[in-house]
This record gives sequence, structure tokens and C-alpha cells, in this order.
Amino acid sequence: MADAKKTTATPKVTKNAAEVKTIEQLRADLEQAQADHLDSRRSHKQGELVNPHVLTVQRKGIARLHTAIKATESAVKEEN
Repeated sequence: MADAKKTTATPKVTKNAAEVKTIEQLRADLEQAQADHLDSRRSHKQGELVNPHVLTVQRKGIARLHTAIKATESAVKEEN
């Protein structure tokens, strides 16, 4: 009966954004994320934004994109 409580854990497989996208694609995503964040900030100031937690999530996403761009650029420099 102890085996009945056993759960099967599936390993999480994540792909690094720097491995999947080019620098140009990452920069385009960054521009779009920054524009979305600016719109959300305007909505928040006007009192229209229902969930202000979105601002935090967007800010962290922008930081992740900056990190991915820096990592990709440094990887390209090391290859040369």
C-alpha cells in the first residue's frame, strides 16, 4: 500500500531563451515588452489596471530579456 502514495515526477525541461532566439529577436521582444509595460503603467496611473501585479511580472520579464541578450552577446564574443 505504500506504493499507492508514490507519485511519478516528470523532469522539467526548459529551454534557455538565448539558445532558441537570435539577438535581433530578443531585442524585438524586449521592445515589445517595454511598450506593454509602459501601457500598463499608464493604465495603472489612470486607475484602469485591474491587477497591478502585472507590472511586477512585466518588469521581471524585461530583466530576463536583458540577461538573455547579454548572455547571447558574450557567447558570440567568446566564439570569435
